[in-house]
Amino acid sequence: MDLESGRAADRSGKQPRFSYLRRNPGLFVASLAILLFASALVAVLIGTLGPIGPGDPEMISFDDAIDAILGLDGDAPSYYSSVFWDVRIPRVLLAGLVGASLACAGTAMQAVFRNPMADPFIVGVSSGAAVGAASAGLLGLTVAIGAFAAPALAFAAAIVTVFVVYWMGTVRGRMYVDTLLLSGVAVASFLGAVVSFLIYFAGEDYHQIIPWLLGSLAVARWEYVWTLVLPVVVGCFVIFLYGRELNALLLGEETAHNLGADPEFLKKLMLAVAALLAAGAVAFTGIIGFVGLIVPHMMRIVVGANHRILVPAATLFGASFLIWADAISRTIIPGEELPVGIITALCGGPFFLYLLRRSRTGSVMG
Repeated sequence: MDLESGRAADRSGKQPRFSYLRRNPGLFVASLAILLFASALVAVLIGTLGPIGPGDPEMISFDDAIDAILGLDGDAPSYYSSVFWDVRIPRVLLAGLVGASLACAGTAMQAVFRNPMADPFIVGVSSGAAVGAASAGLLGLTVAIGAFAAPALAFAAAIVTVFVVYWMGTVRGRMYVDTLLLSGVAVASFLGAVVSFLIYFAGEDYHQIIPWLLGSLAVARWEYVWTLVLPVVVGCFVIFLYGRELNALLLGEETAHNLGADPEFLKKLMLAVAALLAAGAVAFTGIIGFVGLIVPHMMRIVVGANHRILVPAATLFGASFLIWADAISRTIIPGEELPVGIITALCGGPFFLYLLRRSRTGSVMG
């Protein structure tokens, strides 16, 4: 298969599905950028305010929403402006950043492991972050220090976990992906038991931990958005820059070396950048699974395995995907809000089974 063009025919001589989009990748990426903008706009406008007292949740009309966002004098109550600028807009932006970072990290991980069922959490990011966040809540640091205590401790614990997994998966300076995978599973299982231990002793404070473990954007604020935007942009750009090298790595380490790539350096760099992206996302929103698993593969089906196109496509669609997942989580039950991790799991679980089934019949990386 030609990774650069994605135009190879299958064994029957037929062109692959979505061949038009593969011949015009720039058009598809531009369409995804438009989709992201439209998704963000619609997600900001939909939703309720309630319930405020008895009765049904209060809905905001389209005209009132536009007036509140633009600061125009209209019939809308004055607090509508605060609803949009202090709650909804930062929440939608944070959802986009987290979705983009998880999808981009998942794309890199799947290339490094040469496995479509790999995701950012495979190296223990989620389990390490869970221990950090649970510890912050149990120790009362969120009250003593402030809102950044849990994200900071979650991020630090996630990075430490990744370094431990990396150390366990490296022998004499060489990183073995199979050993790394098994190390990640073992460390994640151990830290999962630690989290259960912390929840057990949290007593009545366990309710502070559970929503975070399920993944939630309810705590979004502008400070989180500004903190996350630069690392996400830089991390995704670095992965994009190494798109050709990732293409070569899919052909095998020896072939990649013959094509001028340095497989060992590339694996270490991609692991580090993907882990940082995932750790940053998890630190602010909790464990939102399956985004880094299903989004890269969905885009791979459409645009092929050329990472020069796949990385920006997965990044943009990942942002749109999580924005819509969060919009569904806060509107599907009027007056209630589901953790967004439940919505992504409901979408990702069946898709994971589909990948597992398809992997038995042939490669799913092309």
